[in-house]
Amino acid sequence: MNNRLKEKSSFLSGFFEKSKQNFIIVAALVVLVILFYVLNPNFLNEYNIISMAQSLAPYAILGLGVTFAIATGGIDLSIGTVCIASSVVAGKLYTDGILPLWGTVPVMIIIGASFGLINGLLIAKLKLPAFIATLGTMMVSRGLSAIIVNAPNVFYPTGTAFNRLFSNYNGFPSGILWVLAFMIICMYLMYKNKVGRYILSIGSNEEATRLSGINTDKYKIIAYVLTGIGAGLAAVFWSSSFVTVASATGNGMELDAIAGVYIGGTSAAGGIASVGGSVIGAAMLVVIRSGLNFVLAKYNVSVNSTYVTYVLTGVIVVFSVLIDILKNRKKK
Repeated sequence: MNNRLKEKSSFLSGFFEKSKQNFIIVAALVVLVILFYVLNPNFLNEYNIISMAQSLAPYAILGLGVTFAIATGGIDLSIGTVCIASSVVAGKLYTDGILPLWGTVPVMIIIGASFGLINGLLIAKLKLPAFIATLGTMMVSRGLSAIIVNAPNVFYPTGTAFNRLFSNYNGFPSGILWVLAFMIICMYLMYKNKVGRYILSIGSNEEATRLSGINTDKYKIIAYVLTGIGAGLAAVFWSSSFVTVASATGNGMELDAIAGVYIGGTSAAGGIASVGGSVIGAAMLVVIRSGLNFVLAKYNVSVNSTYVTYVLTGVIVVFSVLIDILKNRKKK
């Protein structure tokens, strides 16, 4: 009875801690939106809101997926190139008439999951450091997809049901609904399912988890497969929003996604994951990127907004991880 009360108390304290943390991040996001609006009211015009929502979908999905890998105490540097590789390979099969347009969706997910499985096996079974293993698959996915496609660009059609379902339905950013659906699924897996509990346990103390009889290798592999599925799903939204997809690209996408996860409150050391925070963190980066474009353009500042975004993102990420480290020290 006492153990049950302790578990319930622990769950409730964790829940309220995540809620409090997400509230702070949302408040910061609202402040940013208001600030950019005051500096340039065009920031909140209808076109830009839709544009931000469309660009948010692939990054939020990437962030949700990689949250599982980071929760184990690992990382996945390959998600950006795997996302683009999934898109261009499936797009090549479509343009060659091998697949119908809707057939590209399962192919993209399968490609993403396959790279996730490879990462999981390299890390769990061969004991490679996650940084090295995923750095290798990042290079492989980028080069191999370019060899397979053998073209600089792959083109997806516009104005189809595919675009309307995953990107823009008559002016409504339909991708956001899919992000919310995937977020709910990830929340269930992370907080209400043994998969998430074991993944978080591995991130907290892998050796103790193994000694308690849990197959840690199995759940590490599952974490990276889920991360790969996220990359494959992100490719669907990327393909429907940006109909021209360049081969051998994707470098940098993973950094934006991972930065959003850290900003959202997932611990870089593993063991603590904020699924909702990963989406909020991705939204914050999208708002910063778009807002800086409007502000710098209005005041004729001759600085590339992308570079300013890199600086701000770096500062925010370092600050977020520093807070996480200080919190962990206090708990000890």
